[in-house]
Amino acid sequence: MSFIQDHWSDILSRGVEHAWLAGLPLLIGLFLSLPLGWLARRASWLRVVLVGGSSLLYTIPSLALFVLMPLIVKTNIVDPINVIIAMTIYTLALLVRTVADALGAVSEETTQAAIAMGYTPIRRFFGVELPLAVPVISAGLRVAAVSNVAIVSVAALLGIRQLGFYLTDGYQTTYWAEVWTGVVACLVLALIFDLVIQLITRLLTPWQRAVS
Repeated sequence: MSFIQDHWSDILSRGVEHAWLAGLPLLIGLFLSLPLGWLARRASWLRVVLVGGSSLLYTIPSLALFVLMPLIVKTNIVDPINVIIAMTIYTLALLVRTVADALGAVSEETTQAAIAMGYTPIRRFFGVELPLAVPVISAGLRVAAVSNVAIVSVAALLGIRQLGFYLTDGYQTTYWAEVWTGVVACLVLALIFDLVIQLITRLLTPWQRAVS
């Protein structure tokens, strides 16, 4: 506890930066995965390409991607933009399949009823299919959020400022209080992300509360 008391301001600062590096790619990845998941749902051959291709992206080792990113986008290796781009790729890899499966779970009867009521494809997507798919998308988003928090900590090996610093520095100096501080801080941040996503999901799906 003495380590936390002596470094609480630095822990808070690094926690905010960690949240930014993990949270911004989560939002960008979700925004991009919605049209990609919709396309994958509309055509079977596109599903093979989009879902299969995005799944392969997740197999790329995080440290290798962090190192390669500056060579691709021509930035400095310690530039946080490298982490944001890499984490957006990982988020897409998880969410494209989730969105496609979520939209596929909407019953055919519901879709046909919307068509009979005169809904255009775009209006049907935003007014019927997407709201009903929110719970499934939320589940995938929660997994992606926890994954992002964990993977971002690896970037500390390259000197990116965030909570992973306490893991690497504590291990190098065998200062286990520092290591445990990093572990607990990452865990707390992941829990905060999870709770926020659950809260937003509840706000977007009032009919579920009414049924329960």
